[in-house]
Amino acid sequence: MFTTVGTLLAGAVFGLALAAPPGPMNAIIAEESVLRGWPAGFRAGLGAMAADVLFFVGTLAGVVTLVDRYPPVRPALYLAGGLLMLYFAVGAVQEVRAAASFTDGGTTTGSGFRKTFALSLTNPYQIGFWVTAGVGLLEAGRLDVFSYLPAVGEALAGTLVVQTGSPTLLLGFFAGIAIWIVTYPAALVAAGRRVDAMAPVVAALSALVLVGFGLLFLGMGLVAVA
Repeated sequence: MFTTVGTLLAGAVFGLALAAPPGPMNAIIAEESVLRGWPAGFRAGLGAMAADVLFFVGTLAGVVTLVDRYPPVRPALYLAGGLLMLYFAVGAVQEVRAAASFTDGGTTTGSGFRKTFALSLTNPYQIGFWVTAGVGLLEAGRLDVFSYLPAVGEALAGTLVVQTGSPTLLLGFFAGIAIWIVTYPAALVAAGRRVDAMAPVVAALSALVLVGFGLLFLGMGLVAVA
């Protein structure tokens, strides 16, 4: 049986495992961090985390499961999320032109929180997590933590199995996400200050990631409604 500390650490590992993989949220966090500094990157991370808290409350209330109950909702989310990502990609391209280096700071104001929050609310993958694993976190039972990790989930399945339905596990889960949104922007800012040319490069890569995911989501949405 897991001790309180063990359960807390397992939840933190779970939160980190879900927050760390490359994707549109981390692309926006990276862009905000290197162009506007740690506070902007942290606020962008808070946007995604705030959406997770909202989904958590929705899971408690049984609202999130409506996505599976009404099939047209999912393709609509794919289309909306894809369009948002392409829109934010245009903004990232504009940042590439505006900031020649890290120290330029890009534009003086950012909207990273709103970007990640809006994307999270229309992200079927994030909603899908709360419909499946999120429900599992709240119900008493067992959860295979690493099986939900993208790309390597099958290889790591069975490595870390924890008891669910524990407030300690949920606390650790959100603590893991919080650790990521604090340390990831800090690492990017530190690297940016050492390598001045990193800012436009990261903004360009962020734009490419957003375009890629945007087109993927649009394609999945169009296939679903066809």
